[in-house]
Amino acid sequence: PRRMDSVLDILDALETPARGGSPGTAAALGRGLGVCSTPGCRAVLGEPPRTPKRPLALTPGQWQLLTELLRHDPATPELGAVLTPDGSTVALGPLLAGIEVGLRSGGFGPPLPTLDPPADPLLAVTITEALGTSFLLAQRGDNNATTLGPSGCWDDMENPQNYTLRGPPSPVPDPVAVGAMDGVILGMQMVRGPFPVVELLRGYYGVGNDSEAGRVPSSYRRRDFGALVGHERLEKEVAAVLGVLRTVSPSPELLRDMGTQEVVEVARRAAQEFSERYVECPAIMPRCLWGARPYRGTPAPLQPPLGSVFLHHTLEPAQPCWTFSTCACAMRDMQRFHQDTRGWDDIGYSFVVGSDGYLYEGRGWHWVGAHTKGYNTQGFGIAIIGDFTATLPDPNTLALVRDELLPCAIRSGHIRPDFTLRGHRQLGRTDCPGNALFQEIQGWPSFQ
Repeated sequence: PRRMDSVLDILDALETPARGGSPGTAAALGRGLGVCSTPGCRAVLGEPPRTPKRPLALTPGQWQLLTELLRHDPATPELGAVLTPDGSTVALGPLLAGIEVGLRSGGFGPPLPTLDPPADPLLAVTITEALGTSFLLAQRGDNNATTLGPSGCWDDMENPQNYTLRGPPSPVPDPVAVGAMDGVILGMQMVRGPFPVVELLRGYYGVGNDSEAGRVPSSYRRRDFGALVGHERLEKEVAAVLGVLRTVSPSPELLRDMGTQEVVEVARRAAQEFSERYVECPAIMPRCLWGARPYRGTPAPLQPPLGSVFLHHTLEPAQPCWTFSTCACAMRDMQRFHQDTRGWDDIGYSFVVGSDGYLYEGRGWHWVGAHTKGYNTQGFGIAIIGDFTATLPDPNTLALVRDELLPCAIRSGHIRPDFTLRGHRQLGRTDCPGNALFQEIQGWPSFQ
């Protein structure tokens, strides 16, 4: 299966000293297989070694999987992606490149070159070259060219083999963006001292950790990446890496005849759009990832921007969900109840919020829901999983809705800047969203 635990089994075999391995083996193999094939990455990590043969520590099946995942093909970047326990899909290329830069910055392996103009090597191999290239392509070509995204769907969440993008691909589809953010976060940890790569990844992704004690570190990637990089620094580093690309031979055709101000403008747009999409907005798990049934009948379209958001709690399940598997199960249970017992066309909510750090797509941004009787065409219904009659959701979950989802929905044109936020009980005979949560939201901006 194309899961992170399959990759970690391979890394374990390659890098465990007792089995003749050492840290950095996987990164070197990755470069030999084509992970670092772009001009900027080669400027940082050097020319790739010759195509390697299968290490004796790996079975033929493991070698085939590793070869398929690490062979870089700009036309199909989704082929290098794996599914992680938090439900995210991660491209291994930028992840492993970031880890190698961290190892070498921490003194393990040959020193890194000094780039001219000065550019952060860690950001260059993970996100800034890919981001700058994507926006250069858009500027030089069709104005409707896709610069970021899309997300995608796995064929089988239990035994993932094929990942299909849900729209026209860009050089930075969601798995590449997620892998790049993880590469930066984990590369920075490596800088502070070489750490067994397998242990680092197991702890970060929660592989083998099925407890409900709390969120896994990988679910905080947007917050942590934003804290490490920030919008202004990202803009500066995109411009810097484009400057580095001017010096390589042959110079990329995209940069020929481009003035300094044009490069600065590309970097500004790239950093702004990446930050808004992948740092300031919450991640949304599409229906295909949580295992949604098809919509029954024909959905009615909404007419955005809408003027209202209605907040709910699910009541059942009563306990918050802390992992992707339990949140996805809760979504399937709710959809069954809404369709089979209530007789609705689909799960009623527009979006559902888990305590695992993710939004789950219900009816979504485009279709009329069944969440607030008499008002479904006027606003979006957002439900938080749990019973919040006596207790509140954890602070991170509240912040996800208040500080990320609602401002993001304004920027993307789904709700009006002057929208009103209401609790379900204000519009119907119900205790929803629970006494504790209703009291909490009365202090939020836009509450009416």
